Amino acid sequence: MTAQPGGWKNYRFPILILTGVIVGAIVGLIMGEGATVLKPFGTVFINMMFTLVVPMVFFSIASAVANMNSATRLGRIMGSMMAVFIATGIVASSVMLLALGIFRPLDNVQVSMDEAPEKQEELSIGDQIVGAFTVEDFSDVISTKHMLPLIVFAVLVGLSANLVKDKGTVFRSFLDSGNEVFMKMTGLVMYYAPIGLGAYFAALIGELGSQLVGGYVRAFAVYYPVAIVYFFAAFTLYSWLAGGVTGMRRMWANILAPTAVSLGTGSSVASIPSNLRAAKRIGVPADIRETIIPIGATIHMEGSCLSAILKIAFLFAVFERDIFTPQALAIAVLIALLSGMVMSGIPSGGFLGELMIVSMYGFPPAALPIISVIGTVVDPPATTVNAAGDTVSSMMVARVVDGKDWMKKETHASGGADLGETA
Repeated sequence: MTAQPGGWKNYRFPILILTGVIVGAIVGLIMGEGATVLKPFGTVFINMMFTLVVPMVFFSIASAVANMNSATRLGRIMGSMMAVFIATGIVASSVMLLALGIFRPLDNVQVSMDEAPEKQEELSIGDQIVGAFTVEDFSDVISTKHMLPLIVFAVLVGLSANLVKDKGTVFRSFLDSGNEVFMKMTGLVMYYAPIGLGAYFAALIGELGSQLVGGYVRAFAVYYPVAIVYFFAAFTLYSWLAGGVTGMRRMWANILAPTAVSLGTGSSVASIPSNLRAAKRIGVPADIRETIIPIGATIHMEGSCLSAILKIAFLFAVFERDIFTPQALAIAVLIALLSGMVMSGIPSGGFLGELMIVSMYGFPPAALPIISVIGTVVDPPATTVNAAGDTVSSMMVARVVDGKDWMKKETHASGGADLGETA
């Protein structure tokens, strides 16, 4: 296996991205809302990433499935993926509950409820399921607004190409070629990342500052430390379980770039290309990383589980109710899993998850905008935990599917390609 280079060469690009984000954050703090003048420079990067992500997701998943040796392996990958996603979601929810139980940071919190929520169209369970996995027209599939239908379509295309055997040889080659082309395009777009992310993050900090007032400071003060501790402690543990000390070292050597992208953009989907590159360097087999990471960007939300628990606890504090009862705790974990895994794939899923919190606990409708604001306040670290967790989860799936020596089987994986080598 090719050894990873050390020093500046190994960390050059992540350091450039993090430098851009830090400089942007400082500019945002200094300029305040005036930093929004820089937002167009960041929006250019965001738009390029979102333009790129749809064909990348399609080709990466379809080519991975099309080239699998057996349906059994696909089944093992998908089954292991769901087990890992559920387990990590439960752990994240439990960590937030533990922190809230020990430190009790939300006691006596007060928030105004004058603002009434906008009326939303109610969807039946059947309509929600249909909207989550299918669309009415092919043109709707090729959109970041319908990621789960796109993933379902890509899996079916890859499976069909696999099943037709020799007759699908040319088409499978087309899928492989498309995957390589869009990975190369990712490298080209990422040259602009330090500038684009810095500008976008400056605008984000400038806009967010006005919301960190009153009772919401409590939510900010709770979520950010818990998310940071979870990011370092949980991901270190998961990577160690997946690949021992070597896996842990590789994860931390390659996770900085997708972390910075997700933190700056506030989007797990926009982080897919960077996560795929990180997983490749770590040594995650192609069929696993190209299946787990795109799907994980849609339904694997550890950071969202953390925030869902915080939203529930915040409302309990506002309405002077005790969340630390067996029934309330069980419902909280269930809602966190649903909002993090299921609702994220449904149109307006964020709102539906918040509506579920309000309705299942019997809170008044005026409680809805309260947790909507919390969602905005904690979105950057939540997205970062969500996105980085996809790469770590792909390592754990590789451990389950390919055994403890999975990194040795992917001989090309950690070649240490930096931006220049990739692009």
